[in-house]
Amino acid sequence: MIKAWLIGVAILFVLTEFSIWLKQFMLPLPIYILGGAFLAIASNYEKGLLAMFRQPDSVTPDVLTQTATLINQASVLESNNTEVSSLPAVSEDQQATN
Repeated sequence: MIKAWLIGVAILFVLTEFSIWLKQFMLPLPIYILGGAFLAIASNYEKGLLAMFRQPDSVTPDVLTQTATLINQASVLESNNTEVSSLPAVSEDQQATN
């Protein structure tokens, strides 16, 4: 029982001293920069290194989808404008009384 207690206290002492040392430990800035670059490369490893430097294609399916959506929205707006213009016009006198 006493051996387990002594081992537990020793482990806590070592961990405490290590945490104090770790708080005072400081790396130079270039190591942080290299570490950040390594993390960026590692996180994009699936895409491949050359994919980061390639120019994107000029026409992608997303652009075509967005263009088709805009054309549909414009045609809906034009059809709404023709419906609104077919309504009788309200004169300024009628607007002032409302």
